[in-house]
Amino acid sequence: MNDEIISKLAFVRSSKHRENIILSIGYGIKIPTELAKNIDISSKHISKYLGELKDNNIVVCLNEQDKRGRLYKLTPIGKEILEYL
Repeated sequence: MNDEIISKLAFVRSSKHRENIILSIGYGIKIPTELAKNIDISSKHISKYLGELKDNNIVVCLNEQDKRGRLYKLTPIGKEILEYL
């Protein structure tokens, strides 16, 4: 495990919500509404956490141009972090 993965894993593990989002996305593709229902937090909070994860190259939005129904999946780094959760 390299320093970047250790740093990003620590970032994810420092928030139960970030950790739960990673686990909920898994190897699939999810929309924020699904994630909010799966981990029982508001859509507003999901957007905040997805933004943080995206800024850290842990998740990627596949259709950024769409206002609704945005699709999120884990990046290769995100998948590596998932293995440690």
